[in-house]
Amino acid sequence: MTQNPPANTNNVPDIVIITGLSGSGMSSATNAFQDLGYFCVDNLPVTMLPTFGRLVTADEEKNGIRRAALVIDIREGEFLADFEKQLDALRSLGLNVSVLFFEASDEALQHRFSETRRPHPAEEGHGLPATIAAERQAMARIRALADQIIDTSDHTVHTLRSFLLERFSPDRQGAPMRVQVLSFGHKYGNPGDLELLFDVRHLPNPHFVPELQPLSGHDSRVVRYLRSQPEVQETLGRFSDLLSYLLPLYKREGKSYVTVGIGCTGGRHRSVMVANALARALRRSGFDAHAQHRDVRKARRSRSK
Repeated sequence: MTQNPPANTNNVPDIVIITGLSGSGMSSATNAFQDLGYFCVDNLPVTMLPTFGRLVTADEEKNGIRRAALVIDIREGEFLADFEKQLDALRSLGLNVSVLFFEASDEALQHRFSETRRPHPAEEGHGLPATIAAERQAMARIRALADQIIDTSDHTVHTLRSFLLERFSPDRQGAPMRVQVLSFGHKYGNPGDLELLFDVRHLPNPHFVPELQPLSGHDSRVVRYLRSQPEVQETLGRFSDLLSYLLPLYKREGKSYVTVGIGCTGGRHRSVMVANALARALRRSGFDAHAQHRDVRKARRSRSK
């Protein structure tokens, strides 16, 4: 099994390996790392990983490449079987290597290929759904070796770029830990890239209060209703205490960015209110925290159809 070496002192990877499913955003990721100053190589042969690693050095007095981002994907074919062995050899050089695996839902991938009218690189005449399923199976072992799995189903090119620049920018090192508190609705699917997930479907649901149903968790009337419920206050207190304990431990292990998911049924009332409250509490505790709401508008759109 591949073992990760200790992170370097500033937690910025020397080498990022970008891999994953075709259509999941690997090209956008490569562009983002290029903007971060990484030397980027597309479709590097797996067997060249250790050789290329010797060109990478964090020593400014040497003439090597300081940081690199390497794309390895399904085009490697049978050589993908050597990935774990070559990754071990690369890490044995003492470099800080991070493997990012990009993926998306079948629906999102099919939509992207249809929208761009580009063929899937592994298409062999069996149709797009079957090709995507085959690629998932072929890439499953590499996915299991990834340091981070990034689900881009809900990302645009622009939001994915912002996400990667935020998470991997060297300028963020030494800054307060950044925490994204993401509200969502379970009925729309769970976000794929979370460090922590809290489910708040046990709380009283404003959806069943007629005058509150058309509102969202941003509205002061919904907030007052929820805060009047003892279990809401108890839940907020326990979540805040747990995060106050866990986040410094994540930071000690070298993480500078953590995403906390807050899920309710539709992502409109309870999760929105709780996410906002937790983000405020974390900011008071010294974290660079903000709330983002994935599904708060979806329920409104579905009712208007």
